[in-house]
Amino acid sequence: MANWSEILNEVSGKGDLDGVRRKYLAALHVVTGRNVIAFYSGWLQKPGLRTPDFEINDAKMTGFMTVINKLDRKLGLDLILHTPGGEINATEALVNYLRYAFDGDIRALIPHQAMSAGTMISLACKTIVMGAHSSLGPIDPQVGGTCPRNFRGVP
Repeated sequence: MANWSEILNEVSGKGDLDGVRRKYLAALHVVTGRNVIAFYSGWLQKPGLRTPDFEINDAKMTGFMTVINKLDRKLGLDLILHTPGGEINATEALVNYLRYAFDGDIRALIPHQAMSAGTMISLACKTIVMGAHSSLGPIDPQVGGTCPRNFRGVP
């Protein structure tokens, strides 16, 4: 498997990010014999930008349903996660859907960070695979990017 610099060079040389991404996801499928989905965003490259595109939300459920539609669900799912988190209701719905679709046979692969709702998804999986440098984040309420000081679980 290539390292990050080699992948960046390959993308730069071909100009085909989607093709390179698909190539490595297919290679992982060959090694594991499982379905592979990557859920990631560029949130660390744009730290001051808060956008729904970076987060787990209701729109992502539609994306997951579209991707999963024709997969052989008996193979289980390897879910590569790199996310700042997102909305709790959307996360719960996504976890319930994935667990039902794959009969609980889901493995979270955390190459770097899965924060907040990403941590919740990881903890709902059968197995979590992380590198020495990978991390899960706290599961805490966020309002405008910060945790309220006096949060008591009351809306």
